[in-house]
Parts: sequence; structure tokens; C-alpha cells
Amino acid sequence: MAKAILVLSALCSILAFANFAQSHEVFKVEGTVYCDTCRVQFQTKISENIEGAKVQLTCRDMETEKVTYTTEALTDKDGKYTIEATGDHEKELCDVGVIHSRREDCKEPAIGFENSRVVCSNNVGMHNPTRYANPLFFMKKESLPGCKDVLDELGLFPLEF
Repeated sequence: MAKAILVLSALCSILAFANFAQSHEVFKVEGTVYCDTCRVQFQTKISENIEGAKVQLTCRDMETEKVTYTTEALTDKDGKYTIEATGDHEKELCDVGVIHSRREDCKEPAIGFENSRVVCSNNVGMHNPTRYANPLFFMKKESLPGCKDVLDELGLFPLEF
């Protein structure tokens, strides 16, 4: 009887530790930042990756909207970034957003497209610790001359450039 209680006690301790360890999960959030060279708010074959763009992961409590977690990263030469998020953020809404572009010719944020929602919790049916954000972008002040041809190739209605 004493052995059974000891084994049960050890099992409870292990399960409690496993639950604690799971709550200290580390997630990798990956994504890209590009320059919208045609000002159409989607990626085309003449869009350009932005090196050195600053992105920020921000998590907010679902009820109070108070910021509970934040961290930043820079994009590499291919416009890609990886942000590590520690902890389980099941009761929070997490977004990756563009903060700053190092490119002087491509600094204009696209209103309404500055953020991408990501889920940073194990309790949502995803078992991979890597999360993928939608591409983020800045826009050039003026469209490139080749944009009309690119959009015609895609079969899109004529836009004025």
C-alpha cells in the first residue's frame, strides 16, 4: 500500500512538472517582409525583399487588451525573420507587425496590412512549434514602370500607373 502511494505521488509530481515544462514552450514565428513595388498590396514577381526591416511580435490579453508579451527581430538579406516567443499564449491574441524599413524608397506602411495574426499556444491542435505569419510589406512611393506588364500578365484589370 505504501509503495502504491509512493508511486502515485511520484506520478503526480512528474505530471505536474510536465505541465509546468509545457507552459514554458518556445515557439518560432517565421515570416517575410517585402517591398510592394507596384503598390497593389500583394506580392508580384517584381516585389523585392527588404533586408534589415524591423518586425515586432506583440501578444495582448483577449479580455483586457493589455500587452503581455513583446519581442522584436530584423529581416535577413532575403527579407526573412524568425522571432522566438517563450511561454504559452493561449488566452492572448498575438500579432507580428512591421515597425521600420531601412529602405528609403520603400517605407510607406500599407494601412490595414501592417500585422499578421499568429497563434502561440500548444492548446489549439497544432503540434509544430514553428508558426508562419503572412508576408508583411511596405510600399514604394511610386510604382515601378514594369508593373503594368506584370499586372497584365496576371490578367488583372488595367490600373493607371
